[in-house]
Amino acid sequence: MSKSSVISGFYKLSPKERLAIVKDFAGLTDEETRLLEETGSLPMDVADHMVENVIGVFPEPLGIAVNFQVNGKDYLIPMATEEPSVIAAASYAAKMVRDGGGFHTSSTAPVMIGQIQVVGISDAKLAKMQVLDAKVAILKKANDQDPVLNSFGGGAKDMDAKIIDTTLGQMLIVELYVDCRDAMGANAVNTMAEAVAPLIEQLTGGHVYLRIISNLATKRLAKAWCTVPKESLGGEAVVDGIAYA
Repeated sequence: MSKSSVISGFYKLSPKERLAIVKDFAGLTDEETRLLEETGSLPMDVADHMVENVIGVFPEPLGIAVNFQVNGKDYLIPMATEEPSVIAAASYAAKMVRDGGGFHTSSTAPVMIGQIQVVGISDAKLAKMQVLDAKVAILKKANDQDPVLNSFGGGAKDMDAKIIDTTLGQMLIVELYVDCRDAMGANAVNTMAEAVAPLIEQLTGGHVYLRIISNLATKRLAKAWCTVPKESLGGEAVVDGIAYA
């Protein structure tokens, strides 16, 4: 008889109870089950609050990549991986890059873009002007959603709007520019976009469908570059081979 993966109330169970169900479903041995119960440095109760439906933790070997120099400062890089040669390759590459002055990096401010899509507008240009005229009120409404982020110097800092032509007619895309500080920003930005949507509908007379963070993070960019001397690679012939490849 086939087994079903539909398990009512699975999320309500303890990790141990979930593991017992998984053991039966997958036919795990006692030894395999014990491996899943070995928590290492991450306690099971902590893991259970980090992600959904926890049954155990999975330790990885932790190694150190050496030779790294970034922006003139030396670093030892911790790497958790089960794959052989990765750490050795990274260390060797860092040594070659070091001969050329190490890695250099730069980054922009941590600004993510929240987009609010307005459809069903009779005059897109007028709607755009009305939204931009209400910039102060819209930004205030957005920032009211996350006082903690604002207390750390983040928050909605600016906004813009653009008109796009589609097969379904013109749409107005309102963009919030949110400084997310050290966070990825999805929760904060999405909450802000949801909050300002009714105000934008009121201003434009249109209807908002999408209100979500954009994955095209063009305002939050990190760059890294380096120079590897040809001598470190094995000479000019090796460089030519790489260029041909």
